[in-house]
Amino acid sequence: MKNELIIKKCTSCGATIKVLDNCNCDNCGIVCCSKPMEVLVPNSVDAAVEKHVPTYEKVDDEIIAHVNHVMEKEHFIEWIALVTENKEYFVRLYPEQNAECRFPYLKGATLYAYCNKHGLWKADVE
Repeated sequence: MKNELIIKKCTSCGATIKVLDNCNCDNCGIVCCSKPMEVLVPNSVDAAVEKHVPTYEKVDDEIIAHVNHVMEKEHFIEWIALVTENKEYFVRLYPEQNAECRFPYLKGATLYAYCNKHGLWKADVE
């Protein structure tokens, strides 16, 4: 699928992974803590959309990606990514810094943001 980022999470320990090629076989898949990991579906958690969906501002040939979210030790945006059909850019974030970063402007790309409490969120780059 175009610009799709597949992220799986362990429901026991909270580990997250990025999947390059997902397996769809019966009784197969990625396991953590003796349980199959769950695929995170973007924008599907009941939480404040305006505080999780990434936004951006175009500046010349770049975008400044931003998430209007708190960045506290217990609740923060862990990373922001820009994904196209054949490129991925990831920026890891930490508590007490701003939830923003710069990426090249790639029209038609998808921005993703991951909140440690409310999961995966996305928005298209126009």
